[in-house]
Amino acid sequence: MASKYHWQSQNVKQSGVDDMVLLSKITEDAIVENLKKRYNDDYIFTYIGSVLISVNPFKQMPYFTDREIELYQGAAQYENPPHIYALTDNMYRNMLIDGENQCVIISGESGAGKTVAAKYIMGYISKVSGGGPKVQQVKDIILQSNPLLEAFGNAKTVRNNNSSRFGKYFEIQFSRGGEPDGGKISNFLLEKSRVVSQNENERNFHIYYQMLEGASTQQKEALGIMTPDYYFYLNQSGTYKVDGTNDSKDFQETMEAMGVIGIPSNHQSQVLQIVAGILHLGNISFIEAGNYGKVESTDLLAFPAYLLGIDQDRLQEKLTSRKMDSKWGGKSESIDVTLNQEQACYTRDALAKALYTRIFDYLVEAINKAMQKPYEEYSIGVLDIYGFEIFRKNGFEQFCINFVNEKLQQIFIELTLKAEQEEYVQEGIKWTPIEYFNNKIVCDLIENKLNPPGIMSVLDDVCATMHAKGEGADTTLLQKLQAAVGNHEHFNSWNAGFCIHHYAGKVSYDVNGFCERNRDVLFNDLIELMQSSEHDFIKSLFPENLNTEKKGRPTTASSKIKKQANDLVNTLMKCTPHYIRCIKPNETKRPKDWEESRVKHQVEYLGLRENIRVRRAGFAYRRVFNKFLQRYAILTSETWPCWRGEEKQGVQHLLRSVNMDTDQYQMGRTKVFVKNPESLFLLEEMRERKFDTFARTIQKAWRKYIARRKYEQMREEASDILYNSKERRRNSINRNFVGDYLGMEDKPELRQFLAKRERIDFADSVNKYDRRFKSIKRDLILTPKGIYLIGREKVKKGPEKGLIKEVLKRKMEIATIRSVSLSTRQDDFFVLHEAEYDSLLESMFKTEFLSLLCKRFEENTKSKLSLNFSDRIDFKVKKEGWGGGGSRCVVFQRGQGEMPQIKPSGKTLTISIGDGMPKTTKPTKKGIPQGGGAGRSRAQQRPAPRGAHQNGAAQFPHGNHQSREQTYSMPQKQGRPPSSVLPKISSQQTRRAPAHSNTQKDLDFLNVPDQGQSGMQRKKSISQRPPPAPLGHPRAQPRPQGPRCRALYQYVGQDVDEISFNVNDVIDLLSEDPSGWWRGRFKGREGLFPGNYVEKI
Repeated sequence: MASKYHWQSQNVKQSGVDDMVLLSKITEDAIVENLKKRYNDDYIFTYIGSVLISVNPFKQMPYFTDREIELYQGAAQYENPPHIYALTDNMYRNMLIDGENQCVIISGESGAGKTVAAKYIMGYISKVSGGGPKVQQVKDIILQSNPLLEAFGNAKTVRNNNSSRFGKYFEIQFSRGGEPDGGKISNFLLEKSRVVSQNENERNFHIYYQMLEGASTQQKEALGIMTPDYYFYLNQSGTYKVDGTNDSKDFQETMEAMGVIGIPSNHQSQVLQIVAGILHLGNISFIEAGNYGKVESTDLLAFPAYLLGIDQDRLQEKLTSRKMDSKWGGKSESIDVTLNQEQACYTRDALAKALYTRIFDYLVEAINKAMQKPYEEYSIGVLDIYGFEIFRKNGFEQFCINFVNEKLQQIFIELTLKAEQEEYVQEGIKWTPIEYFNNKIVCDLIENKLNPPGIMSVLDDVCATMHAKGEGADTTLLQKLQAAVGNHEHFNSWNAGFCIHHYAGKVSYDVNGFCERNRDVLFNDLIELMQSSEHDFIKSLFPENLNTEKKGRPTTASSKIKKQANDLVNTLMKCTPHYIRCIKPNETKRPKDWEESRVKHQVEYLGLRENIRVRRAGFAYRRVFNKFLQRYAILTSETWPCWRGEEKQGVQHLLRSVNMDTDQYQMGRTKVFVKNPESLFLLEEMRERKFDTFARTIQKAWRKYIARRKYEQMREEASDILYNSKERRRNSINRNFVGDYLGMEDKPELRQFLAKRERIDFADSVNKYDRRFKSIKRDLILTPKGIYLIGREKVKKGPEKGLIKEVLKRKMEIATIRSVSLSTRQDDFFVLHEAEYDSLLESMFKTEFLSLLCKRFEENTKSKLSLNFSDRIDFKVKKEGWGGGGSRCVVFQRGQGEMPQIKPSGKTLTISIGDGMPKTTKPTKKGIPQGGGAGRSRAQQRPAPRGAHQNGAAQFPHGNHQSREQTYSMPQKQGRPPSSVLPKISSQQTRRAPAHSNTQKDLDFLNVPDQGQSGMQRKKSISQRPPPAPLGHPRAQPRPQGPRCRALYQYVGQDVDEISFNVNDVIDLLSEDPSGWWRGRFKGREGLFPGNYVEKI
């Protein structure tokens, strides 16, 4: 971990244990103490095996940046400290590897941090998954749905400043390549009663306060927006602000989110109109007038009627009267019933709640439409649902919320405690049962249909016989509950309600309003009223057909939530589950505040102690035999590509082959059980290495092919520059281009003249001729910006007097080069013409230099560089003192031999040189005669079939030796045994690491010929590396008496049939080829090399 940055790497102090399976004592006190230590040191995450425990820090933590995303991506769980990113990455990879849907169940009480955890999960998935524009759009919608749904579905409660007042199961759908390309949200039980009333120190839904603070002046005028204390639906609690919340800024985010999701601007305006209309509706109050309800101030009807697009008088009528159907003697007739004050208030509130609920459902549907996908492939579900809660007064909503949490706890118990232990028994694994509390008894108390009927069934029966609003129904409910479940050990009743002993503690529910809220009926009068709106959008929110006759009981709120909860459980059971258990450390919502008793209570009811015990005694991983074989078959030659024998024996063979201790696994009847995650990670790592080896074999073959094409293309391009214009030198026409012949990376004394990180295209030592035609050595460097000529001078003064120092003699901008002149003969001279004066240079790598210069000139000026070919070149010289300046002339004539004869005379320099290859000569590709070395290496590879079979690819040994060609970019690999020796698997693996770290260098090498540093590194690594072991080498042969040559430059073989050597190495010359590729023997190995890199001795 030292090599990587990590948020915990700065902390030397060990804070408790990362995984509580490792605790020495398994007690609630020990668990709480460990969590406390870590919490106080800002480590909010802890594991119990694969379950993540998260403690709410009540502050922003520093370890949720892109750096952490990079760190956890693809890493095994044990490699880094516990983190929600580790769980998310594991979930994402399991989905792709196993092809199975995943889900994460985030549970905990209100204010424990569940919503924030869900956001981090979605953010991580969005970052690590790839994809094009369509995928990016889905990612944007996934992320933007959070602020939108939070604005309309979250509120401040006494327990939590951003409490989810609805349940949400967010299914992110993926393609088979792991790209998020769709999604679906299921929402549960919005707490709509909050629209019309809130407890003390609580707020209504965030959107109201956001709109009041953030709306523009124009919007405020159009919507009749006042201060929050003006509205009855907001002023009951006396709380309008939340610490740390900027409602105005959040409003802008909410509106932006609507745009991203694709809600049209006119619909956005209508949504705000309805939200404002609800507030104005709440200000309509009623007075009692002769036992009937009457609107107190008719002036207050105008604005809500205007915003909702309905008639003001009709609104008044529907709020104070109701149409009732009366059946008598087979006939039915409608009669208008005038409502009393209480009933009128109830009707007003029912309309407000209906409007708000339907807006919320519309927003969820809009998000789903924006993300919908015609078919399902893979998915990850994130369950972020309201937490278990206990208030001073607990009503029907708290009853439903706590029921859903009870069901989620049951899933956790079923899958982590009950099912796991049952599986061990079924599979014949040695096991001592561990006791735990199964909360199914509480779930049955609430949802049972018969024998005895559960609380919800009794509630529905009472509602079915209820005719009008009143306390009578609630009293009847209490009496019937006492009769049905009064003797249940988890139930008690009291004078105003009943008490349930939930898994998280006893909760007393006030029965007042239970029946009315459960009935959840919106009267036809109100539906008709809204269908008469002049706004099509509002009409569309009320699509009911009121002419059809209704049959059977209306659906109640409790039956809806029961069905939703059971559907959710079924959905979750079809996925591979992951768990985050959130813990709330205090009620003050302040960081570093630790309430011991509160945390201990949560640890107890979450069943963490039992979870640790089961995990500790059990097995971290289990897989059916055929799936295990399918995944890890590649590890041995006997199991790959297919195991011939009984599956169980194949699994045992695999485990023995990786030397896994027998106490680390057990064989069941149909599954293998692996005890520790580390053992599984070992298997995964070995599998990755195998695939990595194969991938490298393919990569090397591809790179070799690309490199050959690149070199050929570069030679072709360079040759085209001189084609039909200049004779070619026999030894240079086919040579490889290297670029950096000086090893610039190791020469800071030369790099000092260049800009920081300036790329080097070409660097070589050249001869520069002054105005007297005297030859001086200069270092010629070409970069994308310019040409540098660097010389050396003796320091004449100061402390460094007498030392030879590098001096920048000349720098030419690329754009200032006017032209380049060359002769038509095979010499290496060329003149750079510039505005001020010209430079006469000689370089044996002139063709390479010119081809690169032409490219850079065209990039800089968008025009071609002018090249002049003539045997008489005039050029300007630098003006120095009184007698300098003027022009000089170089004349080229036919002479003898390949070495130029130079004869200066006054202002003219005559250069004589023999005939070169014809001007129409093109580079030749290495053909069959020159490629004999390759045939030799293949022949030597044939006797090694075992390695080839073991890796499932016949060419594997060939790929292995191909790494020799990459030594140009990977100096660490020089000094390998000769190609006749096949490396063992272990040595292969130890050599993989450096190769992996240089992958990017390999790619750079292929793109641009800028590899001088590699040459220097290679030289160092070769000189520092001990000589290879003699085992497997051919015996040293007596030195042949034939011709020999000495290396002028370092050369690194680019192919398996080439040899590598350093400056001054002596090579036995076996044959010379007209193409320029000679054949020689060096250190007992035969191969090809370019003849222009050596001189005969």
